[in-house]
Amino acid sequence: MGTIYYGGGAMPIHIEDRALAHLKVVIATKLRRDESFTVSWRHPDDQPRGRSTIWIHPSIPLRFVFDDPEPTELSRAWIEELANSASSTGGIMLVAEHFDTGPVDVLQGAEGAPDVTLGNVDVDHLDVERLTVGGTEVTPDDADDPDGDG
Repeated sequence: MGTIYYGGGAMPIHIEDRALAHLKVVIATKLRRDESFTVSWRHPDDQPRGRSTIWIHPSIPLRFVFDDPEPTELSRAWIEELANSASSTGGIMLVAEHFDTGPVDVLQGAEGAPDVTLGNVDVDHLDVERLTVGGTEVTPDDADDPDGDG
């Protein structure tokens, strides 16, 4: 179970590692472009009934913590779905399907290169000129600096 620490004094938000990895890619891409959006979810069964929404903005500190020390394989389709949602007026709504632990679409490396995960792409070993995620182009510079912190 991963955790997002949102803002200065807010309670941690717990999200399954795989879902959080996908969400992190979309959040980092949007914030790097100075774009704001919302993320909403229904409260888990162990919490009081309801739902929450947070405003994601470049000026609000975020920290992502993953329980699994190894990066997860990412689904291109899931990233595109989240990115498209982030660009809509309703923002991202995390639902039960987002926590499916079934098979994933792994991004394929160049011929002879191993499969890679988007969060840890070594662009020197990929035959990729450009990647579009949810209509937003991700450049090799984005892959070299996935957190956008320079």
